Amino acid sequence: MRRLTRIAATTAVIALALTGCAAEDEPGDTASADLCDVEGDGPKVAVAYDVTGRGDKSFNDSAAVGIQKAIDDLGATCTEGEAAPDEGDPAREDRLRSLAESGNNPVIGVGFAYSDAADKVGPDFPEVSFAVVDGFDPTPAEDGNSNNENVAYLGFAEQEGSFLVGAAAALKTETDHVGFVGGVNNDLIKKFEAGFVAGVEEVNPDIEVDVTYIEEEDLAGFNDPAGAKAAAAAMYDGDADIVYHAAGLSGDGVFDAAVDAGDGNWAIGVDSDQYLTASADAKPHILTSMLKRVDTATFEMIQSVADEEPLASYQTYDLKSDGISYSTSGGFIDDITGDIDGYAEQIESGEIKVPDAP
Repeated sequence: MRRLTRIAATTAVIALALTGCAAEDEPGDTASADLCDVEGDGPKVAVAYDVTGRGDKSFNDSAAVGIQKAIDDLGATCTEGEAAPDEGDPAREDRLRSLAESGNNPVIGVGFAYSDAADKVGPDFPEVSFAVVDGFDPTPAEDGNSNNENVAYLGFAEQEGSFLVGAAAALKTETDHVGFVGGVNNDLIKKFEAGFVAGVEEVNPDIEVDVTYIEEEDLAGFNDPAGAKAAAAAMYDGDADIVYHAAGLSGDGVFDAAVDAGDGNWAIGVDSDQYLTASADAKPHILTSMLKRVDTATFEMIQSVADEEPLASYQTYDLKSDGISYSTSGGFIDDITGDIDGYAEQIESGEIKVPDAP
C-alpha cells in the first residue's frame, strides 16, 4: 500500500495544477497569462515548450507544473517560449539563444527536438545551465557520455510505466485484443510501445496487440487528434477493447474513438493523469494513465541551479526514483492495483527486465 499512498498524493498535486490549466486554455493553446506574471528573488527560469505547447494536458503542462512549484517554493520568476508545429532546428536554436541572452538560468527545452539546439547554443553560454527533457547529446564522447558540461538531459524509463499499464490492459481486456497508438515512430516513443507490449505479454502472451504510428518522422504526429482517432477507431473496429496512446495532444483523438466505440471500450492516457482533464464523455473510458513526472525533473533542475550544483549530463527518472508511475483515478483498476504493484516491485528489484525497444 506504500506505493498507492505515494501515487495518490503526488497525483493530486498534478491534478490541481493541470485542471487549472485546462480550465483556462483550449487544447493546443500556450500558457495562461498568469504563470510567469510573478515577481520573485529566486532563479530566473526559461522554458521552451514542445510543439503542442501549453494546454496539451500532458507533457508540456506537466513541465509547467514543475515551473509553478519553483515559483511557489523557490521564489522563481519565469519566461516562456512556444514552438510552431512545423519549425526546424534554427528556430529552436534562436529561441534558446534569446532566452539565455535575457539572463535566464536555467534554460529548459521541453522535448527531444531541442537536443541539437542545446548542443549548439550551450557552449556559447558556459555560465548558463541548459536542460532538455527527453534530450540526448548529438555529439557524444567515445564512451557515450555527454561532452556538454552545462547541459542536462532529463530522461525517463517510460518503458517501466508502460509495462505497468500494459499489465493493466491485459488484466482488464475482455476480448484478449488491445492496441497502442504512437505519435511519431522514433526511438523515444518505441520505448512506450516496448514496455506496453512486454507488460501485456507478462500477463498473457496470447493477447493480440495492434501497433500504429501516426507519423514516421514528422513531429506533427503529436498534434494530430484526427489521425489518432482514425488509428484507434480501426483498432476498436477490429475488436480491440483497450488502446494506449503515447501521442501528446493527438491522444485526445484516441479518447474520442473510445467514446464512439461505446461501453466496454477503454483508452489509457500518458504523461499525466489524463482522467482528470478529460471531457465528461471521455472520463468513463479512461482506464488509467502512465505518469511521466516531467514536473519532478523540471523542478529538480531548477532546484539544482538554485543550490549552485546544477545537474549535467544524463539524468534518469524511473520507478525507483518516483519519476514514473500510474494513475488510479476513476477507480477502474482498483481491483488489480495489487497485481500492478507486484509487477512494479519486480521491476525495481531487477527481477523483471523491461525492454526499451520493440
